[in-house]
Amino acid sequence: MAKLFNSYRDIQIMNIDNSSVHDFGKNVTIEEIDNPLVEIGEYTYYSGYYHGHSFRDCIMYLDEQDKGKDVDKLIIGKFCSIASGVKFIMGGNQGHRYDYISAYPLSIVSNNPIDLDTEIPESFVKKGDTIIGNDVWIGAESLIMPGVKIGDGAVIGTRSLVTKDVAPYTIVGGCPAKVIKKRFSNEKIELLLNIKWWNWDIEKIRASISILMSDNFEALKGLEKL
Repeated sequence: MAKLFNSYRDIQIMNIDNSSVHDFGKNVTIEEIDNPLVEIGEYTYYSGYYHGHSFRDCIMYLDEQDKGKDVDKLIIGKFCSIASGVKFIMGGNQGHRYDYISAYPLSIVSNNPIDLDTEIPESFVKKGDTIIGNDVWIGAESLIMPGVKIGDGAVIGTRSLVTKDVAPYTIVGGCPAKVIKKRFSNEKIELLLNIKWWNWDIEKIRASISILMSDNFEALKGLEKL
C-alpha cells in the first residue's frame, strides 16, 4: 500500500472548486471528507507526513456512526494550512460531567446499558460547533478543544492547546494557548476582513498571488476595487 505522504512537502487537500481546472503537481492529493458533521472549505490542506495518517484521523470522537446524531460539527474555512499531527477534539463532554459526584459515565455499567453506537449518553453535553476561519495556519501537534472558534487569518503555534476562542489575525501559542501578538494593525485587519480574498474566484486569486504573498497592502486595496 502506497504511503499517504512520501515527504514533508506532500499535502492533502480536502475540497476543491470543481468548476476550475487544476494542476497541483506531484506533491498534492485530494481526499474529500464525506461526513455531514464535517465541513471543510476549498483548498484547505493537511500535511501529515510525520504522523503517517490522513486528515480523517485528526478528528477525534466524531466518526461515521455519529451521522444523524445531535452532536457538534467541525467547520473549517477555505485556504487553511493544517500541519502534521493536529487534533480536533469533538464529541462535547463525551458523557463526562465534572459537576456530578462521579465523572465516570456510569450508564455503561448500569442494569440497562446503552448502545454507544446508536445512542447518546444521558450525561452528554454539547460544547458547540468547532469553527475554524479562513486562511488559518495551525502548527504541528496542536490540540483544538471542542467548541473553540478561531478567526480568519489566525496562527496557532506548534503544540498549542487551544481552549479559548482566537481573534482574527492573532498569533497564539502555548499550553494553554495565549496571545503572542496580532499579525497586523487594526486598520489592516479590518481591510482583510472586509476584502475576504478567500471568497474570490480562483482565477482572480491566481492573478493576485504576487500581492497576496507580499506585505503590499496598498496594492491589495487596488485589488479590492476590481
